[in-house]
This record gives sequence, C-alpha cells and structure tokens, in this order.
Amino acid sequence: MEKLSSAGIVWRAAQDIADGAYVNLGIGFPEMVAQFQPPGRHVTYHSENGILGMGPAPEEGAEDWDVINAGKKAVTLNPGASIFHHADSFAMVRGGHIDLAVLGAYEVAENGDLANWRIGNKGTPAVGGAMDMVTGARRVAVVTEHVTKTGAPKLVERCANPLTGVGCVARVYTSLAVVDVVDGRFVLREKLPSVTFEALQAVTGAQLHQAGPVGALVVPEGL
Repeated sequence: MEKLSSAGIVWRAAQDIADGAYVNLGIGFPEMVAQFQPPGRHVTYHSENGILGMGPAPEEGAEDWDVINAGKKAVTLNPGASIFHHADSFAMVRGGHIDLAVLGAYEVAENGDLANWRIGNKGTPAVGGAMDMVTGARRVAVVTEHVTKTGAPKLVERCANPLTGVGCVARVYTSLAVVDVVDGRFVLREKLPSVTFEALQAVTGAQLHQAGPVGALVVPEGL
C-alpha cells in the first residue's frame, strides 16, 4: 500500500498551522514540522525547557550547546526570542498560552485519548512534559504512521498503553490520512487517492466515519 514518508506527514501538518500561532513541537518526529512552515506565515515556536522564539538548527560546526531544545538538539534563536526558567515555561503551558501542540503517538483512541509513552526498556521511558502539554495547549495534533512496524493499527477504539492525556487530540495526520476526533468518533477528512476507504478501514482499529466529501491527501513531489 502506498503511504506518505515522514516528511510528507509533517509537511501536511505544517500547512494547518495558523499565522501568528504559538506552537510547541514534541521531541523527535514532530520537530520536523518547523522545516515546512509555509512561506509568509509567522509562527513562534516554544520549547518546554525554556525558549520562546526558537529558530532552526545551526549549521554543522556552529552549534552553541548552551542553546538547545527539549530534545537536547542545538537550535538557534530568532530575533526577539526569550529564554526563561523551566518553571516559567510550564506556567506558560499550564496557563493556556500555547495555541497548538504537535506530538507523536503510539496510539490514539477514537475518543481523543493519547498514548505516547510506555513502560519498558524501549521507547520513551516516562511521560515527561507531554501530560502538561496535552492539558494546557489550546489544541493538540498528532503526527504518526498509520500502523506500527508490525502492521498493528495506531488509531484504535481504546489505548492499550499508558495514557498521556484523556480526550485531548483534535486531529491526527498519518501516513495514509487526515482524521479528526469529533464527538468520540474518528471522522475522515483526507486520504491518499490511491487508498480506498475499505483498505483504510482495514488498517484502522476503530470505525472511520465520513461527514461530507473526503479530500485528497496530496503532498509535493519529492517528499
């Protein structure tokens, strides 16, 4: 089955970020969203370790390791950026001052529950700041593959992994589709033109619903 690359998934997510938004990008895969910010749109990126106005990664060899994001990667600061205490950063999150949080996921349930950590010797070892982010951000979106490496659905009726947040996810961008969570149901908004609804439903662990025409999920060539 055809699917989007990681770059294709995050490109599609980036197109929906509003001009003027304050956005937190989760560690790892979601960080790529910033690479595809549409031209002409101003977005202020927040890092939970205490940066507002985070810029792109520096050129190799020009890193300042006193300026890193929450994923311990070297970053730059855009004009007007602020650096502040970790506690102030979380006060900003908990106070509802972040417009959008984009996170990865192990599972998303049809009622909007999110699981993006688990106990064990693989994967993220603790929930970390994600639990604050999904509660405090005004909107939560997820970028993820549609299925696991073993082919198991990541969009499910109920999460089997420990929850990061309850009923918090508004939209999911996957390698096959764009899906909204509406009134406890998965509502299909876009899908790859080459994938039939029946094929998509077969790799989804909960019922997909349609509310009007389903758009074509198309990304630029080369992604």
